[in-house]
Amino acid sequence: MASIGEFDPLNSSVPATKIEITVSLVVLYVQGIGTKEWREFGRTEVIDNTLNPDFVRKFVLDYFFEEKQNLRFDVYNVDSRSSNISKHSFLGQTFCTLGEIIGSSGSRLERVLSGIPGKKCGSIIFTAEELSNCRDIATMQLCANKLDKKDFFGKSDPFLVFYRSNEDGTFTICHKTEVIKNTLNPVWQPFTIPVRALCNGDYDRKKKYVNSGTVTLLSFKVESEYTFVDFIRGNPSQPTSLHYMNPYQLNAYAMALKAVGEIVQDYDSDKLFPAYGFGAKLPPDGKISHAFPLNSDCENANCVGIEGVLEAYYDCLRKVQLYGPTNFAPVINQVAQCASEVTDGSQYFVLLIITDGVISDMVQTREAVVTAASLPMSVIIVGVGPAEFDAMEELDGDEVRVSSRGRAAERDIVQFVPFRDYIDRSGNQVLSMARLAKDVLAEIPDQLLSFMKSRGIEPRPALSPSPTPQINVHL
Repeated sequence: MASIGEFDPLNSSVPATKIEITVSLVVLYVQGIGTKEWREFGRTEVIDNTLNPDFVRKFVLDYFFEEKQNLRFDVYNVDSRSSNISKHSFLGQTFCTLGEIIGSSGSRLERVLSGIPGKKCGSIIFTAEELSNCRDIATMQLCANKLDKKDFFGKSDPFLVFYRSNEDGTFTICHKTEVIKNTLNPVWQPFTIPVRALCNGDYDRKKKYVNSGTVTLLSFKVESEYTFVDFIRGNPSQPTSLHYMNPYQLNAYAMALKAVGEIVQDYDSDKLFPAYGFGAKLPPDGKISHAFPLNSDCENANCVGIEGVLEAYYDCLRKVQLYGPTNFAPVINQVAQCASEVTDGSQYFVLLIITDGVISDMVQTREAVVTAASLPMSVIIVGVGPAEFDAMEELDGDEVRVSSRGRAAERDIVQFVPFRDYIDRSGNQVLSMARLAKDVLAEIPDQLLSFMKSRGIEPRPALSPSPTPQINVHL
């Protein structure tokens, strides 16, 4: 939707002595995970001569359901051209989380500004919408004819304001043209705008419009815009990612997998490891899955040896789009289903979960762990990266047994460790992996024995022709 505005800096109908000129600016700060320090993320454009600014510039943030993303908004009156924010007058501030904005009705949140004792600072309104993957850009040029004369002296000073239709039927400003002085027949310069900004990539968003004058669209062109990622798609992610495939060293996921896998595989006679990923959009339709085979074979998720698992992992990174939230329950339940079919002591299952995200389905995961505790299985969770893993400690029932809906786990089957606690400061990956494996596997023998004892299962005689119990590793 577009509307025509008229810029009148003199506003001759109001005596100059009563004009209150406010030049507004909003600064967004984000708080780092762990550090608790506030870092400036961005600033809106400066809007002058209004106490009710409607900002065009948007902040584009990555949203992670599993993280608490703290935001701070500071509002200033711009007193000079200096970029130093301390040179301007503070008008108020507010704090919220990105989740609060997204979780509000219609993803619209209104907050009162504070920060100046004894003074009402006004309020600020936030709206949020998930961006589509549309990368089209629209280039257009417009003109108008025979506009109304608005100035007392001379003609009008028109400009165009574009509003986009939101999902809830409201409108949000998305673009302003330049002001053309003293004319009733303006021709504005061509401009380019992402289609996401106009309609979030939804070409079917249309609203009724009542003609308020003659505006002519002189030209309109839509074309796709390539991104940096398009040219480096051979790499699944940036070097800062925990999944980055460095040709010279293992990433954190591969190190954890190799450290644990190379030890437990000695107790798996067939060396076939079912390996699953969770939290990704899968080709071809982008469906989100929280338990998908890394080798893309839904009938047989087995990989040959730990090297086979690593190969499937690297290949999978090139095919899927990593996507939150971090749900554990689906993959725990899947392995528990396998373990429930073999409870005679001939097999014992070990599930290794490697994650860089804070768990987002804790209620369901607690229930899954309590159920799995009565089965021949153990769960090892290795947290990689800088995230806060405090909630994971709840699952590691060394001190307090995990419970769900009033039912306590029959035994402790979960071992959780943050990988960062085992990284050698000199960069020795072999030493890091050895430290990790020693700690995460230390409880497996006792967990296996506790299951066998609870079921009255005795070890088979050493010379028995029957097979000895096999440990099945699921990754």
